[in-house]
Amino acid sequence: MDFSGIVPALPSLWEGMLMTLKLMVLGVLGGVALGTVLALMRLSHSKLLSNIAGFYVNYFRSIPLLLVITWFYFAVPFILRWITGEDTPVGAFTSCLVAFMMFEAAYYCEIVRAGIQAIPKGQMGAAQALGMTYGQTMRLVILPQALRHMLPSLVNQLVSSIKETSLGYIIGLSEVSFIATQINTLVFTLPLQIYCVLGLTYFVLCFGLSRLAFVLERRLAAPAQGAAQKASS
Repeated sequence: MDFSGIVPALPSLWEGMLMTLKLMVLGVLGGVALGTVLALMRLSHSKLLSNIAGFYVNYFRSIPLLLVITWFYFAVPFILRWITGEDTPVGAFTSCLVAFMMFEAAYYCEIVRAGIQAIPKGQMGAAQALGMTYGQTMRLVILPQALRHMLPSLVNQLVSSIKETSLGYIIGLSEVSFIATQINTLVFTLPLQIYCVLGLTYFVLCFGLSRLAFVLERRLAAPAQGAAQKASS
């Protein structure tokens, strides 16, 4: 199998990969931030906040990401035109990024909520006894400990997020899958080689992130194991 024919296309594939990474990083950061807020809302004593967050999570977990992307890309300009009276186009990258953040936040919310609930309730009481506010307790005591419980699930969701960025092709986002399809359309004689390179690219990204997360998980677990051994001795 000759791969020399796709060498001229490698710069284009690299640009597509940069777009994929940009979408993934920004989408995950926004999704984790929004998901953390939603998780705190779900754990709140306020029934209104808890119900709002619960509805958000259940709604976005019940519809496909492809629908969210297309809805935002086509419906938001229509709504903006109805409000402002002017045509306000929303670009493919902005549509994908916002849809990606909103969709992923529903899953990150449940991951963060489960991590927080895995922490003994006595930790919250001890922090409040020391005079900490709710925000300080979450930021300094609960969330750092919850991260150890959340990390495996976060990595799984992150790997899924990388693969989900390929759905941007439906509205013409120039991510790596879209570029590979365009190259295949132009060349048409090397589809196997092109998609082998594409598959290898995704494998390297996902496997690399999995190994990195494994190393981080072991480093985070080491202090806890050391403390447990000292306590038992």
